[in-house]
Amino acid sequence: MAKKPQLAIDTRPWRDTANNKPFVRIRNVSKKFGDIIAVDDVSLDIYKSELFCLLGGSGSGKSTLLRMLAGFENPTSGAIEIDGQDMTAVPPYDRPVNMMFQSYALFPHMSVEQNIAYGLKRDGLPRAEINARVEELLALVKLEDYGKRKPHQLSGGQRQRVALARALAKRPKLLLLDEPLGALDKKLREETQFELVKIQESLGVTFIVVTHDQEEAMTLATRIGVMNQGEIVMVGEPTDIYEFPNSRFVANFIGSANMVEGVVSEDEPDHIRIRSSELGCDIYVGHGVDCAPEQRLWWAIRPEKMVLSREKPAGLNGANVATGIVEEIAYLGDISVYQIALESGKRLRVSQTNSVRGNPDAITWEETVYVSWDEDAGSVLTS
Repeated sequence: MAKKPQLAIDTRPWRDTANNKPFVRIRNVSKKFGDIIAVDDVSLDIYKSELFCLLGGSGSGKSTLLRMLAGFENPTSGAIEIDGQDMTAVPPYDRPVNMMFQSYALFPHMSVEQNIAYGLKRDGLPRAEINARVEELLALVKLEDYGKRKPHQLSGGQRQRVALARALAKRPKLLLLDEPLGALDKKLREETQFELVKIQESLGVTFIVVTHDQEEAMTLATRIGVMNQGEIVMVGEPTDIYEFPNSRFVANFIGSANMVEGVVSEDEPDHIRIRSSELGCDIYVGHGVDCAPEQRLWWAIRPEKMVLSREKPAGLNGANVATGIVEEIAYLGDISVYQIALESGKRLRVSQTNSVRGNPDAITWEETVYVSWDEDAGSVLTS
């Protein structure tokens, strides 16, 4: 008799908040510097073994929030709990937390081994235990043969891994990383992102990473908290943040999006129709939306969700097909990005995969083309 396949266990505790307790609780936390509100009434739950990314632009409050978790700044109001303990009166050195800075802050006169062992020696651990821990961490970050070297003898990626090993040496329950890959070049940063994920998964330590790099957050994170002007404006898994943004800010901040303004002309339980003078056609959305007839709203669609063609496709109920002229083409190797000028003056960005090598039939400059999309390809946004 065939064995019944077992259902995979969902290891994402944030999807079952009734049966999972947050490891980090941030409750109504605000931070003011004089008249400036750096963090504004932030509440956030982060679960054990997450790799959570705080993503935002300069001045969004993400680093200030991280410093409050570390204990380097005190909240003006609100409370922070880590592993069930209120951190309000706990100094940084007594928190079950370590922090890895963007500069790495390695001691230049010490070897790699001595840098990693520094905190353990300060805590008075036996030499044999320190040596075993250092050896274990060197293997974890794949620097077994570099223990005797000084930081200046290492590449940027190697120094980053030494700083990570040192931050993990005291086995913190929570590791805070402030722009950890910001000093690396693009190719090395991409390689190191996957290494960082592997290390975090193998240890099970909860990581909170601050970054302004959207691609980095999408690669690293189990979940992302998008920050703007001191507030968390959306929290979700990378696919949720990208595919289902909750506002124009999030849609524009994460990746590239075409943003179109329109007016609701049909509002039904199973669909809505948006009249768009910018597109020169209606937008048919294949699901209901909480809106009203004649309401002004916005529709966002990613460049890769649109299709270019020379022949006019059959539109859905006479909608979802715009026409324009190819104004610019950016060839990026794996994809080409087309800028299409519509009659209204609106410009759309449409990307296509370059699946055919040296395609002689590729759409080119100054051609008249049709841009089409599926009924569920875009996001309707009311704010």
